[in-house]
Amino acid sequence: MLFEQRFWDGIRDGTVTVTFRRWKRPQAKAGNTNRTPAGIVRVDAVDVVDPAKITKADAHRSGFASAADVRAALRGDPVLPVYRVQFHLDEAPDPRAELQQRADLTTDDIAELDKRLDRLDAVSSYGPWTRQTLALIATMPQVRAGDLAEAMGRERLEFKADVRKLKALGLTISFSPGYRLSPRGEAYLATR
Repeated sequence: MLFEQRFWDGIRDGTVTVTFRRWKRPQAKAGNTNRTPAGIVRVDAVDVVDPAKITKADAHRSGFASAADVRAALRGDPVLPVYRVQFHLDEAPDPRAELQQRADLTTDDIAELDKRLDRLDAVSSYGPWTRQTLALIATMPQVRAGDLAEAMGRERLEFKADVRKLKALGLTISFSPGYRLSPRGEAYLATR
């Protein structure tokens, strides 16, 4: 789930604990976590609601002054169901951030990363890309994703989706703009 910057402080201090979304089907599930700029949020409940029955209390918990303001801010086709997502800030350390800092790779770690990157390359419709992308990010840190995609002859959104896969493995860190290799990514690339 994405949150506008104006909600980040409220998520951090616990005053924003609800969001309303129009979705074809639920895009959040109770128990799952989402990484946001405000921190990791854990989803507590997801329910379909009638927008006309959004309460003032829910509006305040979602960072709005009134239920009318919530309804006015809803995006998407009005025929789609409206979901109320209740969540809280998860104070546990971000496992992905911890993974990114682990540069002491064992031979088993390297073999597992090789296996996972080989699998990503094998299912790609445009051929192997993982190690080339890591090398490009190493040589062009914090360069806009569009410029990196162009350097690889790739479409920007597709390229960004692939870099998120590398990030999930703890190999990259996102910045605004661009990316850098994490300590783990640097250690892995040094073995190649």
